[in-house]
Amino acid sequence: MKYSLRGELLQLAPIVLMFFVAAACWSQVPDRMPIHWNVHGEVDGYGGKFVGLLLMPLVSLGTYLLLLVIPLFDPGKANYPAFAGSYNVIRFSIALFLGTIYAITVLIALGYHANMNLGVGIGLGLMFIMLGNVMGKIRPNWFVGVRTPWTLSSKMSWTKTHRLAGWLFIAMGLLAFIWALVQTTWMFVAMMVVDVACAILIVVYSYLVYRTDPLRSSPAGTSPAGSTGPE
Repeated sequence: MKYSLRGELLQLAPIVLMFFVAAACWSQVPDRMPIHWNVHGEVDGYGGKFVGLLLMPLVSLGTYLLLLVIPLFDPGKANYPAFAGSYNVIRFSIALFLGTIYAITVLIALGYHANMNLGVGIGLGLMFIMLGNVMGKIRPNWFVGVRTPWTLSSKMSWTKTHRLAGWLFIAMGLLAFIWALVQTTWMFVAMMVVDVACAILIVVYSYLVYRTDPLRSSPAGTSPAGSTGPE
């Protein structure tokens, strides 16, 4: 998979900006700053400057590097060029979400009345919608997308499952927007229940499609000796 300088600069921009903010705000934030919030948006955890200002940028940088090298070790790396644009959207959406949380954390540490739940809800919603829009374009591989034993053993299951997952991700993104606006406990619980239900549905659906695929194969290494046909 080939990378372009312009594309990588776009991926790195939110991360570099986080480190810049950390350096600029180091002397302005308190020694103990908020680092965790409960479901009601109330601060329930504090940490030092290193955790508050540098942990998220370091996590973002580590995530960037991990996603950069993953295609090199994937047995399905030949498929990555076919969904390179979608893969870059996935990478950028994650960096953008982490950057959103970091920005709100810093604003609160500086004394601004920022709403963490609103930021998380909007950021999460945008990330889910961005992922949903590219989910159907992801080609079979071992690291990115819905990787169940059945999607990895059936191209039909992979394709149909990712199409369904795309729509469900968009629905979960819209639900996150609603929670961000309402910010009630019951809405948060409802969002979590729906998200878990969607995850279960995706897994079950991948198996059901696999069972109907005449070209399906057994997951690697699980076929009985001498068997070459579908399970």
